Amino acid sequence: MDGRSITRGDVEKAYQRTNDPSQKLSDEEALAAKLSLLNDLIVQDLLLAKARELKIELADTEVDSAFAEAKKNLPDEAFQQELTRRNLTTGDMREGLRRELLTQKVIDQEVGSKITVADQEVTEFFNANREQFNIPEEAYHIAQIAVTPVRDPQLANRSGDDASTPQTAAAKAQMLMQRLKEGASFRDLAMDYSEDPESAPRGGDLGFVPVSRLNQAPPALRKAVLNVKPGTVNIVSSGGAHTIVLVVAHEQPGQRDLSTPGVKDRITETLRGRREQLLRAAYLTALRSDADVTNYLAQRVVESQGKVPGAGAAAPAK
Repeated sequence: MDGRSITRGDVEKAYQRTNDPSQKLSDEEALAAKLSLLNDLIVQDLLLAKARELKIELADTEVDSAFAEAKKNLPDEAFQQELTRRNLTTGDMREGLRRELLTQKVIDQEVGSKITVADQEVTEFFNANREQFNIPEEAYHIAQIAVTPVRDPQLANRSGDDASTPQTAAAKAQMLMQRLKEGASFRDLAMDYSEDPESAPRGGDLGFVPVSRLNQAPPALRKAVLNVKPGTVNIVSSGGAHTIVLVVAHEQPGQRDLSTPGVKDRITETLRGRREQLLRAAYLTALRSDADVTNYLAQRVVESQGKVPGAGAAAPAK
């Protein structure tokens, strides 16, 4: 890959970091997960090269903060046990966080900083969607990342990732929760990985859901939303499927206008999100198209007609 390599060891480290070792996968399922991870690592490597080109740097204190956030819910002993269970070291964890933080800085500079939303555009959006801001009863604004244990015929996420068994669904949900704990954007993860074709392109946004409707939902979902502080993320699991739920806001009934606190900000964020999704997809596509990449693992899986290749299959991407 432009003279650089992603090795088998790199993929294994990423796999150990993001997948729960207690979830037993078949050889085919594990290899599919590693193929998806390798693709992510290729994009990440290209972004890291761009960071060097742009002279974007990361302070040690930023890694320290991300590391502390990732382990804040676990006592030191339990955290070390979890690393051991995954065959990782604190150095592996910190390096993974460093890479993620740097790539996000590149996206922020090359994509996020170039997006603007004018007041006139906010006003036009409000006038065209006024009914969305009339809340007839108490409601919760929620977003979701859906993971199912079966193939989804209408998959609409950006990465094409699709769990197909209860084991891969559980591993994927675990990986997403870990990414969220490490500070990843809920919207980005939903667009990249959610298996709900309706909400994935919107970053998982489900809009405002009335309390009367939530009261009819399964108990686990009610518990994950009702009386929960905005910004809270919970996971609801049932029948091998998993829904990661974010409570965005809690609103009382009434008609909102642009002077209502939060309305202008939410519209601005919606418009920014749409443009960011488009520009980010175009930027990453162009970045990869301009690179010289050979994915040997993918080639060998194709050559083996879907059978798990031998030990040599995990050769590096270049």
